[in-house]
Amino acid sequence: MSEYQYYEFAAVDQPLTAKQQAELRHYSSRATITASSFSNEYHWGSFKGDAKAWMQHYFDAHVYSASWGSCCLLLRVPANALDLSMLEACQPCDNREWQDDQDAFNRSRYGDNYLLAWHFSDESGENERFWNEDDGPDWMVRLLPLRAELLRGDARPLYLGWLARLCAGQLDDDQMEPPVPAGLAELTPAQQALTEFLALDPDLLAAAASASPALESVSDADYDSWLSAQSAHVLQASVRLLLEGRAPEAERSVRQRFRAWQAAQHPEQAPAPRRLVAEILHLAQQISQQRQQAERQVAAEAHARQQAEHAIRLTALAAESARVWAEIDTQLNRGVASGYDQALQRMLALAEAMQYVDRSAEFQRELDQLLVVHGKRRAWMTRLAKTTLLAR
Repeated sequence: MSEYQYYEFAAVDQPLTAKQQAELRHYSSRATITASSFSNEYHWGSFKGDAKAWMQHYFDAHVYSASWGSCCLLLRVPANALDLSMLEACQPCDNREWQDDQDAFNRSRYGDNYLLAWHFSDESGENERFWNEDDGPDWMVRLLPLRAELLRGDARPLYLGWLARLCAGQLDDDQMEPPVPAGLAELTPAQQALTEFLALDPDLLAAAASASPALESVSDADYDSWLSAQSAHVLQASVRLLLEGRAPEAERSVRQRFRAWQAAQHPEQAPAPRRLVAEILHLAQQISQQRQQAERQVAAEAHARQQAEHAIRLTALAAESARVWAEIDTQLNRGVASGYDQALQRMLALAEAMQYVDRSAEFQRELDQLLVVHGKRRAWMTRLAKTTLLAR
């Protein structure tokens, strides 16, 4: 398999200018460059740019995939859109010098933005998705909505990053998990894609989700109650941001205030208890055992159904043995290879059926009579000799 690397960048908040597109063109003559994206695949050589530098100056998202089993997702997110205490709990190290093959989840701050990085490295080489040269192109479409979810205050992508560190063996047993966000058992399509991208252990994900409360539903009445409590000045400030073309900032501000109001309405709701890594691993092992037991049970039931259905077919076939022998005789009389092949298949099926209903002696008598008529057909006898029918 030839070497394959795929790079894709996306600009969301601010489209690239013609000057910026020209700057990027200097790095590749083959890349597809638009006002909102840069994409290219490499079979020889490699990317000439600096992905982290590009994310600081041009883009909001980046996806990378390589045929040797390495992939990476980078998202640039405004710091004021993130729950910094949650981010700190998921990855306490703010490192500007991280490498792509280090932590499964990392962060670095540049000015007003955080650069969040999710990595996966298939050291075993057993992940089939990297064996073909089509792993890269679809990921950006599937993963990019994560950025919008983070901007809306959804902490699940951060927790999944922490879980990726756990799956990669980068956490000690006595470390504490981050606050468990709601909705881990009902991930969005983008979050489900992230679990695939990072090859998260489904049993570990299930263990983590077992402590996650359901997402709180929001009704029109909740929105109406919150809006009625807002001052004209606050609402005007949000509308002004919209008029100034700062819609993402306006949405973040409104959603943050609404979430704070929601939390104040339900002060009695205690957060889910946080667990040690060792506890989650132990629970995941139990879930794995239960899942395997359930899978074995399902497989056993399916096998039993198949056996019962096969028994019904054998009984029905044995009941029509006269018709089957007539069909075999007709095929042999054709004197052609395809007829011999069909006759042999019908005879083998009938032999199994007659044995199942304890009529093997009858089958042998009918076979002997058939050979009196057709035993001199060399091609037919050659086929029959390769089975165990003549040795009965």
